[in-house]
Amino acid sequence: MLANPLPTANALAAPWFGSSNDSAALPGGEALASMMDPFGFGRAAVSYWRDSVERNILYWDVMRERGNQYLEHMEQTKPNVLGFETEVLVDGRTLPNPTNYELLRELPPKNIQIDPQKRPFVVIDPRAGHGPGIGGFKPDSELGVALKAGHPCYFIGFLPFPEPGQTVEDVVESEVAFLRHVIALHPETTEKPMVVGNCQAGWQIMMAAALEPEVFGPILIAGAPLSYWAGEHGKAPMRYTGGMTGGSWITALTSDIGNGLFDGAWLVQNFERLNPANTYWKKQYHLYANIDTESKRYLEFERWWGGHVVLGGNEIQYIVDNLFVGNRLSTAQLVTRDGRRIDLRNVRSPVVVFCSRGDDITPPPQALGWIRDLYAGEEDIIANEQTIIYCLHDTTGHLGILVSGSVSRKEHSEFTANMDYIDVMPPGLYETTISHADEHTDAELIERDYLLEFAPRNFEELDRDVMHQPEDDRRFATVARISEINLGFYRLYVQPWIQSIMTPEAARWIRRMHPIRLGYKLMSDRNPLTVPLPVMADYVRRHRQPVEQDNIFKALELMASDQIVVSLNAWRDLRDSSTERLFMDIYGQPLLQAAVGLYGDAHVHRRRPGAEPEHRRFIENRQNELRHKIAQGGPHEAVMRSVIYVLGGAPATDERNFKRLRASRAELEPSTSLSEFKRLVREQFFILKLDREQALNTLPELLKGQTGEEIDNYISHLEHVFAASGELTEHAANRFDQVKALFDKARPGALAAPAPETAPTPDSAVATAEIAAEASNTVTAEKAQESSVEAPKKKPATRPAGQRRSSPRKR
Repeated sequence: MLANPLPTANALAAPWFGSSNDSAALPGGEALASMMDPFGFGRAAVSYWRDSVERNILYWDVMRERGNQYLEHMEQTKPNVLGFETEVLVDGRTLPNPTNYELLRELPPKNIQIDPQKRPFVVIDPRAGHGPGIGGFKPDSELGVALKAGHPCYFIGFLPFPEPGQTVEDVVESEVAFLRHVIALHPETTEKPMVVGNCQAGWQIMMAAALEPEVFGPILIAGAPLSYWAGEHGKAPMRYTGGMTGGSWITALTSDIGNGLFDGAWLVQNFERLNPANTYWKKQYHLYANIDTESKRYLEFERWWGGHVVLGGNEIQYIVDNLFVGNRLSTAQLVTRDGRRIDLRNVRSPVVVFCSRGDDITPPPQALGWIRDLYAGEEDIIANEQTIIYCLHDTTGHLGILVSGSVSRKEHSEFTANMDYIDVMPPGLYETTISHADEHTDAELIERDYLLEFAPRNFEELDRDVMHQPEDDRRFATVARISEINLGFYRLYVQPWIQSIMTPEAARWIRRMHPIRLGYKLMSDRNPLTVPLPVMADYVRRHRQPVEQDNIFKALELMASDQIVVSLNAWRDLRDSSTERLFMDIYGQPLLQAAVGLYGDAHVHRRRPGAEPEHRRFIENRQNELRHKIAQGGPHEAVMRSVIYVLGGAPATDERNFKRLRASRAELEPSTSLSEFKRLVREQFFILKLDREQALNTLPELLKGQTGEEIDNYISHLEHVFAASGELTEHAANRFDQVKALFDKARPGALAAPAPETAPTPDSAVATAEIAAEASNTVTAEKAQESSVEAPKKKPATRPAGQRRSSPRKR
């Protein structure tokens, strides 16, 4: 009887909902049902009852499979959820400072051909409670997109347990060693690897790039918090957690209970508490309501979500004290054990920040606030020769940034396809937008389904997303000070007792009894009560009769589910608003702030790191070097300088300009590598910024010795680049006319006008506000130019010397 839980249901229900099983139906059943149930409520009820019983059996069988999957996954020595074959290249346990990290090479599927000449692509997964592999667990993922594009791909993952004594600095050094190994594997390319850091891995690679900038190519940090005090009132409740628990002493207590190990299941539990409606109802009900189609997807995700790992106690303490509570990374207050300051201004590679307004774990203020923490304005970014690009998604959640198929096919695909474009962009702050090709009138010029566009931004525009609240800084500084005090008391009075009674066996038993872990284990084949489930589920699948979607009781079920979600969301909002109000009231008290020495305007709570004397000398030397190079070079420098100057008048630019320019570069100087091209772009950008008038007046000198036909070809190249993204604005077209007039002066026989005296240049690295604004626009222009690779190698017809072309203008 266990094999058939509904032995009489077929015979009883057939007359009510018209079963096609004639052996079970009664003669005249349909007519009888119509007479007894003219409105169909009874038949609808029986149909819904059968469907709900079947769904319940199938649901609990999926829960049983989830538990078995969890146990099998946790028994593996090196568990991960990668969807591709891999091979281990470097085991972090063999490094001088051993760690539980390892470098893997992704082996492409048979239908994908890898181009060894392309830039290597490295993905680093977050170690925030879950196991590794989320960055490549399906074809539409960060690794899947890069493999399809033909890039050699590598993955930096980790093992479930840390090495004894492992620290955050050891992990950072391991990642640097892995990148050096990847670079050594690809001597045929001069481009450094593109590195993707998801969530927690994002701030780790930023630390590594600040210490060893020469091993990094473009950096993409997805959903990664770097400014931990930032946030919008009414949102991002996780930032109040440290204050509501009295600081990081609770972290030390949890590690001590684990005998020096911190169970990642506690971090997962914190994430789940953020959205109780999804945790306790929506996710499970979605499976129950769509049990016939959702089980596979659900089990794939749960394999990662339930793959809990363990962190070292000193690792998590470092993270909480210095990042979550102390906010010391974005203000350059961290110093390594060998005395090196971790200053994110030392990062030399372009940084792409990808975040979402729908992310309640890493909201945009925490993903972007570090820019404001480090720099006084966009001119400061340019003076430091940094390129920072940010992309804001409107709706996707934290996990959607990492695993959503639509996000991978759109945002991650475009970032991957344009990494060379991004790498050569001049310094500055930009926002990127991604639009569908069909939205543009010249869609035939766009190679893929989407177009990546860049626009320069200033700090006023950035602040709309960062929403910095200066009055909150003192509150969070108070939390940090109280955390230090409470942690000191805990270590003095409580920690010795806890450590003296804890044993490895007791810690292991406590980890096993964690509520989240128990939820998986209790619904598995280890529980004898689940023995009938597979037999019952098999029978139901063979005789499944799902209810119609227009069934009135199904509609009532959906309405009830929606009400449960609304109720849980209301409770969450009340909880979060109460927590925020309590936090603001407690830590905003002047008496408490004064008691810990933080009251008064004399104390700066989020001090922007100052410029080191060495950095100031570097800027001065760099300025002098560029002044000497203004009149040095040849046609290639003249063309690049002209492109930057003309496109400096455009409000935005896109990848098509870069493709055209790169094709022109291939004609003019085929031997130029991407790294040399990047140096050229940045050099000409700074020359224009340093002394624009002198830079323009020396264009004829750079073209000296060129024939009239060659100068015509250079102008044709420029027109080809500018036409890539549509008509020039009137301002940009006027600049192009000015450039063509200067090019005409270089023609043989033309009377060269004497160059005016060099205008005095400013002593600081940043020019006047007007020049800085134009430079910021210029940066955008440059980027556009670098991105392209293919342009027709068609040379224009020669025209008489001195004759000028009219450039297209946007009226």
